[in-house]
Amino acid sequence: MSVFTLSQADKERRLLPELRQLTERHRARCTPYARILAATGHDGGRAYDGLADLPWLPVRLFKKHELRSVPADEVVKVLTSSGTTGDVSRVHLDREAAAAQTRMLARTLQTVLGPKRLPMLVVDSRGVVADRRSYSARGAGMLGMVNFGRDHVFALDEHGALDVAAVKGFLGRFGGQPFLIFGFTFMVWLYLYETGGLDLSNGILIHSGGWKKLADRAVGNAEFRRRLATDTGLTRVHNFYGMVEQIGTVFLEGPDGGALYCPDFADVIVRDPQTWAELPPGSPGLLQVVSTLPTSYPGHLLLTEDLGVVHGVDDGEWPGKRFSVLGRLPRAEARGCSDTFTAAEVAA
Repeated sequence: MSVFTLSQADKERRLLPELRQLTERHRARCTPYARILAATGHDGGRAYDGLADLPWLPVRLFKKHELRSVPADEVVKVLTSSGTTGDVSRVHLDREAAAAQTRMLARTLQTVLGPKRLPMLVVDSRGVVADRRSYSARGAGMLGMVNFGRDHVFALDEHGALDVAAVKGFLGRFGGQPFLIFGFTFMVWLYLYETGGLDLSNGILIHSGGWKKLADRAVGNAEFRRRLATDTGLTRVHNFYGMVEQIGTVFLEGPDGGALYCPDFADVIVRDPQTWAELPPGSPGLLQVVSTLPTSYPGHLLLTEDLGVVHGVDDGEWPGKRFSVLGRLPRAEARGCSDTFTAAEVAA
């Protein structure tokens, strides 16, 4: 069942009471969060008329403070963001939250993948998911995705170099039927597209991150899609936007490309970086991401360090807001999952 079904008005009517309840849940269970709410004038029992009125947190707080709403002995996973300075977010998941994020990620991606697990080519190395308790954003993203595939083949060896024999062996076995490709955007370009001579026409690509490196090569989203289609036959391509601080929530590109959409349990708000007021469609500003999934930590209402714009509402391939991410806020730390792929690995 698709999770891209609700009109914007219906979504807001559904999300507002759920997010109010989540705010009170985290207030009661996370003392630092309760102090933040009190200091910013969001006392208990306050009424909120819309999603934009609810109290958001800057995503950077997860780099500076331990924010969790469950006891330490109930934490089963600690996820870390992909910041490049060593100053990373840490997200604590209990079993309930981990199960919910896996379930809703599955429902989101099944919209474009269908219900059956497909043969899967992972454009990364197996070692990234070696630690089963603590994951980087890159590892967490990969681990979440491998559940949607079968007969997995990793395109890179343990040294970060393309395993040509493995890729061609995979395509020889499965290239004549639908198969799944997952990778961070720059790595897909570097290791699949630029290798040349690969027939990916039956593939479905799910990709994200790494756009900064592609911008250096004058490759934007439209050019990325065009050249993959022309040179490899790959036309089913879906970019997504997400972050470890709202793990399990992904904003997915529609079938025709050009815009991201919000699943029924999530939304985005674009804010003026000076006044914090919500901006109308067509006006770029700072992206706030909204999700009902974070129950073990107060990550349900987060102001990101990314710039974005809402293009329209209820006027696209799927209902709700359609939007684009325009890049990082100037001077914000580079934190895209594949932007932490080291120069040594790229050169390998």
